[in-house]
Amino acid sequence: METKEALQRRFDAQVLELKAEIAKLEAKAKAGQVKVEADVDEKLRELHGKREQAEQKLEDLRTASQGAWDDTKSGVELALNDMKTALESARKRF
Repeated sequence: METKEALQRRFDAQVLELKAEIAKLEAKAKAGQVKVEADVDEKLRELHGKREQAEQKLEDLRTASQGAWDDTKSGVELALNDMKTALESARKRF
């Protein structure tokens, strides 16, 4: 079973990777490499919201008691999956 610290490191790495992907999409939009449409801006806002949710869940995991750790872990996993899904959806617009 993965330790709390190892899980936090893995989740932190996933969030950083997803943040980098969001930054790439934003750079494409700003550089004019994609036709900027209202839905592209909306997707970027959605991605930022999902990122913020994932980061909050990670913070919750860091401060969770051992008893609440499993529930908090599930919340982080769901938030990261939501963020990945939103990122894939946004990539289709680019």
